[in-house]
Amino acid sequence: MKVRIKKLNENAVIPTYAKDGDAGMDLVATRIISNTTFDVSYGTDLAMEIPNGFVGLVFPRSSIRKYELVLSNSVGVIDSGYRGEIQATFRKENGLDSLAYKVGDRIAQIMIIPHPPIKFEQWDELSDSERGDGGFGSTGK
Repeated sequence: MKVRIKKLNENAVIPTYAKDGDAGMDLVATRIISNTTFDVSYGTDLAMEIPNGFVGLVFPRSSIRKYELVLSNSVGVIDSGYRGEIQATFRKENGLDSLAYKVGDRIAQIMIIPHPPIKFEQWDELSDSERGDGGFGSTGK
């Protein structure tokens, strides 16, 4: 599948897969948008045209465990109609002194996946299942 992508700055890095078979493509920080006591936001200087019927999901990279950061919205959702810059904001776990990514680092990864249109139908009853209405921890240890 081809996705149109636009560099908003010549320093932008087109996302690529690090290895064959990878699901996510790395996003590289081109600048720090803001850096406060509690969070840091990075720009990628990339905009893309995700096709209708698809969504871009932005996840933290596994390297985040080396830093004192948490992707602020857990998973970023890039809808097909969005044409602005892809950005990532991280919450600092230990305030201003938290270790953070630098410009040029791979800061997150994006997956572009299909999603079907959903129409909900209201029913008074749902079918039975093995789990039923068991909540947190109900499937075992």
